[in-house]
Amino acid sequence: MAVEFKDYYATLGVSEKASQEEIKKAFRDLARKYHPDLAKSEDKAASESKFKEINEAYEVLKDPEKRKKYDQLGSDWDKYDEEFFKRADAAGPRRYAASAGGSGEGFEYHFGGTGFSDFFEQFFGGIGVDPFGGVAADVPPGFGRRSRSHARPVRGADVEAEIMVTLEEGFNGATRRISLRKVDAAGGGATTQMIDVKIPPGVRDGQRIRLGGQGQPSPNDGGAGDLYLKTRFAQHPYFTVKDGDLHCTLDLAPWECALGAVVDVPTLHGKARVTVKAGTRSGQQLRLASHGLPKGDGLRGDLLANVRILIPDTISDSERELWEQLRDCSEFNPRS
Repeated sequence: MAVEFKDYYATLGVSEKASQEEIKKAFRDLARKYHPDLAKSEDKAASESKFKEINEAYEVLKDPEKRKKYDQLGSDWDKYDEEFFKRADAAGPRRYAASAGGSGEGFEYHFGGTGFSDFFEQFFGGIGVDPFGGVAADVPPGFGRRSRSHARPVRGADVEAEIMVTLEEGFNGATRRISLRKVDAAGGGATTQMIDVKIPPGVRDGQRIRLGGQGQPSPNDGGAGDLYLKTRFAQHPYFTVKDGDLHCTLDLAPWECALGAVVDVPTLHGKARVTVKAGTRSGQQLRLASHGLPKGDGLRGDLLANVRILIPDTISDSERELWEQLRDCSEFNPRS
């Protein structure tokens, strides 16, 4: 299978020597621009595709080990031929020989609509296969050396892949249509089918969604295995997730912290108003109870907004005069 190279640095608009902080900033800027729920209605389809590309690039470049592996391909990419990818494919879990006797039969699985490209799956994701579908005890002694007609029916292998899920999809639930293409490794052709995947509300990062009967066929009429899609939360421009709680940064002006204020905070279901008490400090955490993700026990996590005080990049002459007045009359000393 021909694999299209993904230039993750170009996707994020950074150089190959970019620092981790530069990569993080580039991702956040682009994610805020292309996040499907933040884009204009007429641009949603294009934004969703771009958002997934940005997430895939950040998934690799934010991880030092993945980035190192990716950089090893580097400028020598065009020197790798198709045979290289066949060897890389065979070395990974993507291909599985269905016969334990090593007949070479098996299937390659290729997905569309999961949010990850073939390039990512090839080098950083992969498709896992349980050779006996979790029923290895049912495999009789000498299986693979006996004819199939005399072997007890063995269930086909289970297959596991990954699907990128936005936090909004995880919160509200969604239905995603993916394509599943099975290629017969023995040269027997290929089949493609479209599958509607129901993402339940409150799905957790790493949770597996079971699609019955979509795994490896049985080698001897024992029934097909299942396909499991492991959810991977897409990186969000505002939120990070920890145990069902959402964390975000709340930028405030110095006077809002000093005098108190009522401000809007983004949530997964619109904006919420929060009261900032007078004397709030940078680094302080404001909690919005039950504004996080469902936790599976009927409860919801919280939204934790971490205060960051910002000052203007530039100020007018009148603003400078006011700051100077504050400096001259204030007895506050931050270093005392």
